[in-house]
Amino acid sequence: MSVPQVTPLTLKDLARREERAPRFLGGHALCAGCGIPAVVRTVLNSIDTPVVVANATGCLEVATTRYPDTAWNVPWIHVAFENAAAVMSGIEAAWRALRRRGSPLADGPVTFVVFAGDGGTYDIGLQALSGALDRGHRLLYVCYDNEAYMNTGIQRSGATPFGARTSTTPVGAREAGNLSRRKDLTAIVAAHHIPYVAQAAMSHLADLSLKVRRAAAADGPAFLNVLSACPLGWGTEPRDSVEVVRLAVETAFWPLYEVVSGRWRLTYEPGPVLPLVRFLERQARFRHLLADPERLAEAEHQVEEEWRTLQTLAERDRAAFEA
Repeated sequence: MSVPQVTPLTLKDLARREERAPRFLGGHALCAGCGIPAVVRTVLNSIDTPVVVANATGCLEVATTRYPDTAWNVPWIHVAFENAAAVMSGIEAAWRALRRRGSPLADGPVTFVVFAGDGGTYDIGLQALSGALDRGHRLLYVCYDNEAYMNTGIQRSGATPFGARTSTTPVGAREAGNLSRRKDLTAIVAAHHIPYVAQAAMSHLADLSLKVRRAAAADGPAFLNVLSACPLGWGTEPRDSVEVVRLAVETAFWPLYEVVSGRWRLTYEPGPVLPLVRFLERQARFRHLLADPERLAEAEHQVEEEWRTLQTLAERDRAAFEA
């Protein structure tokens, strides 16, 4: 099994690209400590070709396009929560039709990128995403996952972890946060048998950049699920965003891996895996779990079970990557 062959970029390479031809500008209204700007810049600066962006409603869209200003320096379209993948499917199909006709409007390669949050991906936009993957549109879908509907008041989403406090899963005398298990969206997308799927984090930008380049080189749809800190929703200090997300990786709460043509591979292995409480104790949304041994144990069990499953899949496919 061979992954798409690409030349890695260093963080200095990405910074030079940002200086020479910025694709995502400053002056937006995203919160201090928000992980989204780093994710978007890394994604866009890691792609060699011109890009076209479709952006679902959410934090990114609202905070970067307040009339009369915009932070986007690329062709960009805002679409509804539920249909970002469908709209980009139409754009990509139209571009292919123009190429077949020899139109100068479709001269040269273009990468079609979708940005959407977990609400617009795990939940509201899942049907459109599934359809686009099933049809085989050549696009890169990036979910910036901050684990709740942060833009509309921190409501629970399908990405919200077990035990997390949100405005719709409060903590009180009869409530104990979110008691549902979060949806394993990365595995759901991998089950569509597309060429490239990966999980990344804003704390590991070199890993994210390499995955973007592999995704852009894939012969078909590609998907990236990127953990992105939200200080407001998570109850953290803005200055701690990178460290908290790094702890998500080091505790195996958010493993970094890729699925290439159905084969699974870890791209980073913590050594040793830190106790989950190291990640939870840094966030107000989990503070109540520290005084609830039963639910804390359940949260730990879920993470350990998912990590063992991922390790098993990666070990099963190790020989395929080494061949």
